[in-house]
Amino acid sequence: MKVLIACEYSGTVRDAFIALGHDAISCDLEPTDRPGPHYQGDVFDIIADGFDLMIAHPPCTHLAVSGARWFPAKRADGRQQAAIEFFLRIAQVDIPRIAIENPVCIMATVWRAPDQYIEPWQFGHGETKKTGLWLKNLPLLTPTNIVPGRDDRIHRLPPTPDRGKLRSKTYEGIARAMAEQWGQ
Repeated sequence: MKVLIACEYSGTVRDAFIALGHDAISCDLEPTDRPGPHYQGDVFDIIADGFDLMIAHPPCTHLAVSGARWFPAKRADGRQQAAIEFFLRIAQVDIPRIAIENPVCIMATVWRAPDQYIEPWQFGHGETKKTGLWLKNLPLLTPTNIVPGRDDRIHRLPPTPDRGKLRSKTYEGIARAMAEQWGQ
C-alpha cells in the first residue's frame, strides 16, 4: 500500500508501515527525526499523489482541551480557527482510507466526535494519553497489549524547548498496531 503519514516528524508510524513492506512516507514542516522517506514541507504539496491510506496527526496546540485556558486569546487572533480549518481540510481529502489522530480536543464538538479513543496502556505502554481517532473506511483500532500502570508522565513534563515534540510523539505500540491492523 502507498501510505502517507501526515504531520509526522518522528518517523514512528512511517517506519512501522515500512517494516511491514508498505511504501510509506512521512510529511511535516519539521525535518524527520529518523532517516527514511520524508517530505519536509506542506502536506498539501503531496497529498494528491495517489495514496491508499493516510494517517494524519494535525497539530493540536490550538485544539486540545488541555490548553483551554488559552482559547480566548487563540480565538481572538485566529490561531484556533486556522487549526480547525487545517484539521477539516485534512479530513476531506480524496484518499480512500483515513485516520486522523488528536488528543481530546474541540473537534469533537466543532465537527464530530472521534470514532474511538485509545490509550498507550492498551498497546504496551503503561502511560495515559487519551487520544481520539477519526476514521474513514478503517476499523476501530483493537488493543494489542493491555498493561498495568497508568502513569501520566506526558502530562507532567516540565517546560523545555522540546516539550511539544515529546508530548506529540506516537508510541511505538500504537504505531505497530496501526500498521498491522490498517495495513492489510
